[in-house]
Amino acid sequence: MITASETKTPRLVTALPGPKAKQIVERDAKFMSPSFTRDYPLVAKSGHGAMVEDVDGNVFLDFAAGIAVCSTGHCHPKVVAAIQKQAAELIHMSGTDFYYESLPLLAERLGKTIPGSEDKKVFFTNSGSEAVEGALKLARYATKRDKMIAFYGCFHGRTMGSLSLTASKSTQRKGFGALLSGVEHIPYPYAYRCALGHTAETCGAEILETLENQIFKRLFDPTEVAGIIIEPIQGEGGYVPAPKFFLQELQRICRQHGIMLIVDEVQSGMGRTGKWWAFEHAGIEPDIITSAKGIASGMPLGAIIAKSSVMNWKPGSHGTTFGGNPVCLAASLATMDLLEDGMMENARKMGDYIFANTADWTNKFKIVGDVRGKGLMVGIEIVRDQRTKERAGDLRNAIVDSAFHKGLLVLGAGENSLRLSPPLLIDEEQADFALRTLEECVREAEKKI
Repeated sequence: MITASETKTPRLVTALPGPKAKQIVERDAKFMSPSFTRDYPLVAKSGHGAMVEDVDGNVFLDFAAGIAVCSTGHCHPKVVAAIQKQAAELIHMSGTDFYYESLPLLAERLGKTIPGSEDKKVFFTNSGSEAVEGALKLARYATKRDKMIAFYGCFHGRTMGSLSLTASKSTQRKGFGALLSGVEHIPYPYAYRCALGHTAETCGAEILETLENQIFKRLFDPTEVAGIIIEPIQGEGGYVPAPKFFLQELQRICRQHGIMLIVDEVQSGMGRTGKWWAFEHAGIEPDIITSAKGIASGMPLGAIIAKSSVMNWKPGSHGTTFGGNPVCLAASLATMDLLEDGMMENARKMGDYIFANTADWTNKFKIVGDVRGKGLMVGIEIVRDQRTKERAGDLRNAIVDSAFHKGLLVLGAGENSLRLSPPLLIDEEQADFALRTLEECVREAEKKI
């Protein structure tokens, strides 16, 4: 039997799901929390590179990467070796109370990836949600203010503070009662659906005007706003990039009023767009950055990275038991080595390749409304009618399911978009397979109209 480590394209040996997978899905339904959302019955057993093998021996090409987490691929030998070595030496002591050599080592390396003359400091967490929670606290602490502004469509996490900032899907907030007070949401510059017909480079001027002339004058005085948090490319919202000028103007507004500009790079950071951080494409310098997902190739780690003048809270102001665990730090250091040694450049190169080969999809397919993103963060919006732009979530879901049955793992994002977020090591052969497969799936979906 061909395993995940022996092929670069899928090999399916059973109907999906296979017999073992069916048994595990049934057991999962009996014992696991029903709050999880599963798009299709993949029961993973092992992974290598961009390939995943299930419990029945079926091998899939993974263009989801654990929701953009497995940045260097599944079980990269250098990451595995780093984990094994560290696990044999020291697993835990708690960085809140004691010191590890790897804590300042990784912090220094992460800080050096951030543009700007001011030194950076880092706080390590277990996840992206925790990083956002900490960034929220840090913004309040640094400014002595308590109001926050976020954007519709953005996803920042599901813990109570981060959920207060999230405005992706109502189901994520429904049933939990009152959330954090003092949070206001404004529209995100969604060029494809811009009511005024702006382009991807000009959409959003009216939103900034609303912020300055409505929000600041009628709701929150800017002197009370601690931070404005934004994803430079929306993740769960549909892989929607913010225009460069919008991010630049948002930074200007924040600096004018002493507001912390917080950039959520949990999904878009760590080389996925061909640069360390997606905000670099706009040439801005945020006050606070949140990171997680691809930072440690699958190990649970997040980070808050901030200007030294901002991260000046006193001992005991914030802490963590497991954040910055030595094993996770080792995985992250190995991940950074791999990104620097070519994977980040490959993300840029393969992203350009995919965009070049999907440039005609809006002409080729009547249900593809938009193809957008940066690097290996590719969003494909599925519509019922290109003229009306009617959302077609059902067709998107059909494409995701059909791709699974052809051996390709993809996920949805937003109400009706596909997201492609493969490991950063994919090659042209794998990209070609993924695009051919998606073309077949899109054609099948078009027949449902």
